[in-house]
Order: sequence, then structure tokens, then C-alpha cells
Amino acid sequence: MTTRAAPGFFKSALDAFVRARQAQADRYVAGVLLSMDDETLHAGGYDRADLRKRATVSHL
Repeated sequence: MTTRAAPGFFKSALDAFVRARQAQADRYVAGVLLSMDDETLHAGGYDRADLRKRATVSHL
């Protein structure tokens, strides 16, 4: 029977970096989508209120 070791420092650091970049990209995309008119947003299945929340959330 083998046990798995806890993730190392570098894996944890890389995971945190990837999460931070993903959150940054999500905020950027939400900001760009907010520049579109309501008709275009609705056609794409987006809601302006939800996009406003996503554009300003800096952490989960």
C-alpha cells in the first residue's frame, strides 16, 4: 500500500499562479463584454448584472 505525498511547494505555487491568472482573465473578459450593447449580450446569453459582478470580484 502506497500513500501519496502532499503536493510540493512548486506545485502549490504553480497552482496558485494559474488560479490567479484565470481569475484575471475572467475579469478582463467580463470587462470587454460589458462594453457591448444589451442586445448583443442577450444574444450571447449574458446578463449585464452578472458580468458587472464578475468584472469586479478579485477573489473567491
